[in-house]
Amino acid sequence: MRYSRVTIESIGYELAPNVVTSAALEDRLAPVYDALKLPSGQIAALTGVRERRFWDAGQCMADGAARAGRKALAAAGVGPDEIGMLVYGGVCRDNLEPATACATADALGIGGQAVVYDTCNACLGVMNALFEVANAIELGQIRAGMVVSCESARPIVDRTIERMVRDPSIPKHETVNGGWVCGDRWT
Repeated sequence: MRYSRVTIESIGYELAPNVVTSAALEDRLAPVYDALKLPSGQIAALTGVRERRFWDAGQCMADGAARAGRKALAAAGVGPDEIGMLVYGGVCRDNLEPATACATADALGIGGQAVVYDTCNACLGVMNALFEVANAIELGQIRAGMVVSCESARPIVDRTIERMVRDPSIPKHETVNGGWVCGDRWT
């Protein structure tokens, strides 16, 4: 769709405060590396990632989203009362229900006049949210909307390392037959 009434007025972001290097993760993985006779430096060599940022343990996604949202509102010169739709597009959510968008909207002072909900579609959630807000603006349903997100890999990384240290082996997997889409034929 081509939009004639939609522009992105501002972007706000908030970086997680804890820098975690690949070397620090490998220090935690030392028993696994020793058991499998792997040299250190594998994470950075295989991924190109030397460091990442983690939120503090227990960080609410709505809090991080609201911090970034405040910056976006200020940069756009838009008040919370002008927002007609807020969509949280993150994979990581605080709860199944109520929606993380509800806590984010509350923290931003966005009232009951706004449509507020989460959309989750793996890495495409934010893009889906952008299209939802853009479509609502284009159709004249709202004048301004907001997309927010906050992600945290900390819990997944911590649990994965704990599991690997408990059982430092290479898992054996059965081969599973699958299908691939090639043009209009399944193979």
